[in-house]
Amino acid sequence: MTISISDTSPLPVFSNIKPEEIESKLDQKLAENRQRISELLQVIQQPDASFLNAMEQWDDELDQLWSPISHLHGVKNSSELREAYSACLPKLTEYATEMGQNKHLYNAYQTLAESDAYLELSVAQRKAVDNALRDFQLSGIALEDDQQRRFGDIKKRLAELSTQFSNNVLDATHGWHKQVDHVEDLAGIPDSAVASYRQAAKAKSQQGYVISLDIPSYLPLMQYCDNASLRREMYTAYTTRASDQGPNAGQWDNSVLMDEILSLRHELSLLLGFENYAQRSLATKMSETPEQVELFLLDLAEKSLPVARQDFVELQTFASEKGLAQLEAWDVPYYSEKLRLKKYALSQEELRPYFPADKVIDGMFTIAGKLFNLKFSPLNSIDSWHPDVKFFQVLRDGNVIAKFYLDIFAREQKRGGAWMADCRVRRKLSSGEIQLPVAFLTCNFTPPSATAPSLLTHNEVTTLFHEFGHGLHHMLTEIDCAAVSGINGVPWDAVELPSQFLENWCWEKEAIPLISGHYQTGEVLPDDMLEKMLAARNFQAGLIMVRQLEFALFDMKIHGEYSVDHPRSIQTVLDEVRGKLAVYSIPDFNRFQHSFGHIFAGGYAAGYYSYKWAEVLSADAFSKFEADGIFNRSTGEKFLTEILQQGGSQEPSVLFRNFMGRDPNVDALLRHNGIVRSKN
Repeated sequence: MTISISDTSPLPVFSNIKPEEIESKLDQKLAENRQRISELLQVIQQPDASFLNAMEQWDDELDQLWSPISHLHGVKNSSELREAYSACLPKLTEYATEMGQNKHLYNAYQTLAESDAYLELSVAQRKAVDNALRDFQLSGIALEDDQQRRFGDIKKRLAELSTQFSNNVLDATHGWHKQVDHVEDLAGIPDSAVASYRQAAKAKSQQGYVISLDIPSYLPLMQYCDNASLRREMYTAYTTRASDQGPNAGQWDNSVLMDEILSLRHELSLLLGFENYAQRSLATKMSETPEQVELFLLDLAEKSLPVARQDFVELQTFASEKGLAQLEAWDVPYYSEKLRLKKYALSQEELRPYFPADKVIDGMFTIAGKLFNLKFSPLNSIDSWHPDVKFFQVLRDGNVIAKFYLDIFAREQKRGGAWMADCRVRRKLSSGEIQLPVAFLTCNFTPPSATAPSLLTHNEVTTLFHEFGHGLHHMLTEIDCAAVSGINGVPWDAVELPSQFLENWCWEKEAIPLISGHYQTGEVLPDDMLEKMLAARNFQAGLIMVRQLEFALFDMKIHGEYSVDHPRSIQTVLDEVRGKLAVYSIPDFNRFQHSFGHIFAGGYAAGYYSYKWAEVLSADAFSKFEADGIFNRSTGEKFLTEILQQGGSQEPSVLFRNFMGRDPNVDALLRHNGIVRSKN
């Protein structure tokens, strides 16, 4: 079958985005959409597919206006752009709430769902209608007028608070750095990191060396610096960002914002008839109740805690043998790295030379090609937001099926972390042509230096594969209905399945030669180093597991146990969770929660457990490749057709059963993490 594709929707011209014009352009588009929808609802008698297509087109036009602006806010932040973004966000929230509470629009969807025209829709279109009716309920369609107004006010305020939370974390991260005069104070740190510190100092017109709170700068110091007082100073600054503690105490403090966010989320949930925000969050997820989620997390904890405690006793013993009387939180990364070296004679820094970024990217493309019959072609004449940004076309059977931007280096004015976002969604246009999906893939790795290309740790390699997995989910879809195309409409606790799934190839002996090549000699990672890396894969797996379970349980409890009558502080809840799960003490000044953007500024509120649930799905799905062969084309094709191409058109439990032939189980996850030993 020949697919008619279209590039009639142009790529964003980032150089033409002027902060001073953003608000007026958004106002114009929102007014236009309101007018169109009003006119449509006045004339429509029996809604059918043409009604859905019109709504989809207008939503997509709005998305294509806003998506590049939102992306720039994350990757090229400025005071002017931040001001424009902050002014627009309440308007977008107000518009979304207004549409969600538009009774005439709701009635049109309800009429369609109850008509014969519904039966003539595609599976994807029917799912989109079902989701829309659910979302109308979650937008307060059934509320009285005064309650609807309050609902709208809450949504608008929550959007403002989340933006301010993110801005505070960004400002706090970039608002402090450590300047060091003497290289002797950086003893133990790899030369590559020291060189980057020297480069950072020059960029700031300062003497000596500058260490920032960006992860590529912060982490090498914590892992390798022999100077314990410097480690403590950096740890304190990092773990107190945007809080009432630390070197910038109170300057970008998120404390009040966090309390208001939780209060408003709870009130919102009560308006909709839920007992708490955890219940509201799960209304759109695979998991059904907060109790079910907590049982899942606590079951994993029960299996993992003995291993975690054993991990920490081993670390304590090792540190004691090295002459350390008391192992503190800022000592853990340092002595963990020393212990890893003792046990496996291999460090992340030793692996770096074998993983130059360009080689890893080429190998990642090769692996995706082997699995899913894809090819990747770079395009150079593309307008972007920074010279480091690369742009690629994705081809299958000779057809261009998607495109994506790749921006992997850390820099000023760029939000930390790694993420995938959609620039454009796949959908069928009114002409019958297919609009191609376009993705943004963003990371924060160490950029090239004057003497070496960008060299990745193996942890960073897995991060890149993770985000690329999200990108493939968005770009390889064959669903033409935007609301359930790609990652759209996929429940949050299933959306991490493709990303975590793809990470597995970073560890496979057959795949390593494709993604490694020493930046000076081209030599692939030697077998002895690979064996050490594989042996070290589950080093401190228990500690890592319970740390993630701590985050997830904390998230579920602050949202599920919130009480107006008997309020408990966020810190109290976190301390209680740590009392159950933490295997070593955390300093009283630590304010990790104040920069926990996933739940206070992202989409993971009462849903952080999704990472662990998706790990169950991804590990279980990968077990089929372990059995069939990691490059088995038919197995790859089945994962493509049953999972990646389906988007959100069906429930993920159905898609998983279609791929595996059964429901998921936790065994593969525990085996991959070294929590239980393989029976083989």
